[in-house]
Amino acid sequence: MSVTRRELLGLLAYPLGPVYASGRPVRLGGPVFLKSDDPAQLAREHRRLGYSAAYCPAALSTDTDRIREIRNSFAAGNVVIAEVGAWKNMLDPDAATRKSNIAYVIERLALADAVGARCCVDIAGSYNPKYWYGMNPRNLSREFFEATVENSRQVIDAVKPSHTRFTIEMMPWSLPDGPDSYLELIQAVDRRSFGVHLDVCNVINSPTRFYNNKAVIEECFRKLGQWITSCHAKDLAWVPEYNVHFAEVTPGRGEIDYAAYLRELSKLPVDAPLMLEHLKTPGEYDEGRAYIRRVALQEGISLA
Repeated sequence: MSVTRRELLGLLAYPLGPVYASGRPVRLGGPVFLKSDDPAQLAREHRRLGYSAAYCPAALSTDTDRIREIRNSFAAGNVVIAEVGAWKNMLDPDAATRKSNIAYVIERLALADAVGARCCVDIAGSYNPKYWYGMNPRNLSREFFEATVENSRQVIDAVKPSHTRFTIEMMPWSLPDGPDSYLELIQAVDRRSFGVHLDVCNVINSPTRFYNNKAVIEECFRKLGQWITSCHAKDLAWVPEYNVHFAEVTPGRGEIDYAAYLRELSKLPVDAPLMLEHLKTPGEYDEGRAYIRRVALQEGISLA
């Protein structure tokens, strides 16, 4: 087997790590901070930062010219649109707000389909009257699960997407809260256009899962891999207190096993992007991006 110059440099830098990737290249993405609304400029900025995946630029599903510009500009730079975020509470206790929120999610799914994004992503929501993502005992109930099934069907059936999937992100304190409950949700929704958006940090909701996060990551991919469309990248650190407190931090500053995360991503049947999120400054994004690239090199995994 021949060794490329790049692989040889990787071997010299990390002599104890494997050189040859066993899977497909992983697409890494994140937000950019260029002050521009021009899709061509935004696509170039993603490539300058080493990103091959992007969050969808601002657009409406009815703006066909804008959507065409986004699709063409990002495709020309080999940058895929990873996701369109919806981020509304589809289970808001107020009926009028809930109806408005679901209508917004439908619009976002329509945009995702029009722009060719890998997915539209939301969380299931919450029965908490104050915080749209907040805690409530009913968030782990059968009522919550069944309402999420109906909401997901309503959103998908309103759009009937052919180029994207609607996804629900797992959360630490509401359903789906792990791979088994997500698998049950997939089976209950029973729509080809329903998929999985994976944020492994959101699944780590106990000391057991924190200590064993490598096994949790592998379980998520083993059970949900065929439906995964896009993933989030951040890290978790355990803050010393008398109660359990996991804090989101920049990749590399916490305990999430990124070697396992990247290995599992590279094995997927599709190149589901890994998207940096929830960091505070451009510098933190630079740090997180550099860390993920180092881990990928050590593991012999190429980034697209």
